[in-house]
Amino acid sequence: MARPKPPSPFPTLLQRFFVEHLRQHRAVSPCTIAAYRDTFRLLLAFAEAKIKKSPTTITMADLNANLILGFLDHLEKKRNNCAQSRNARLAAIRSFLKYAAHHDLTATEVIAQTLAIPMKRFDRPMLGFLSREEMKAILDAPDPRSWAGARDRALFSVMYNTGARVSETISLRVVDIADGSVVHLQGKGRKERSVPLWRSTATLVRDWKRRLANKGDETFLFPSQRGGKLTRSNVAQRLALAGRRGGRALPTTRRSFNISALHSTLCSLPNYFG
Repeated sequence: MARPKPPSPFPTLLQRFFVEHLRQHRAVSPCTIAAYRDTFRLLLAFAEAKIKKSPTTITMADLNANLILGFLDHLEKKRNNCAQSRNARLAAIRSFLKYAAHHDLTATEVIAQTLAIPMKRFDRPMLGFLSREEMKAILDAPDPRSWAGARDRALFSVMYNTGARVSETISLRVVDIADGSVVHLQGKGRKERSVPLWRSTATLVRDWKRRLANKGDETFLFPSQRGGKLTRSNVAQRLALAGRRGGRALPTTRRSFNISALHSTLCSLPNYFG
């Protein structure tokens, strides 16, 4: 009678989780893999300091509820992470533990206790809003005579027109604009959708594409000045600049409300726009 195989050690399980489970079986996006990778980098560093074990010597039994709770507390108190970030880290750990439970039956009790750690509740801030007049002031604020200004006008108009997240918009490539009248967006979970553009937005996009000097269909539609991909913080900075310029163009009675509402929107960019 063949002897049962011993359970795989933690390092082997973790490697299989990333290489086989996430990439091959679930085919998750590179962004998800990067987020999970960062979670385990932080967790392994915390465990090494807490229980004095290197990543190669940690066992599944070490990943008990006390260690994970200590790690989550460390994220909030030492790294100043908000509840949303804390929950995202916990979600990555839970995903791994659910996978590991099928491969190491000797650790199921420890895994079950750790999986029982709840997500932390938090209050979602109420978003401000802009009137059509205020939104138009922001869209008209960038200088169309400059390269960055023309890009920003087209960028903000596409976001306003489609309701796309910042991450979706900055990932657009020239090929994703069909005939200049429809934009093809790829959202979270690789969900695709096509959104028609208003005539004014389509005109701005066509004018902007001419400035790209036919660099190819795979070129980012809204690149940085060096030709790379914009970041969400880049967009937040450009939007804040447009908000300040647009606010000066509004009547005095509307300026304070305009900046306040824009500030509320900017504060929620990482979570609301993705």
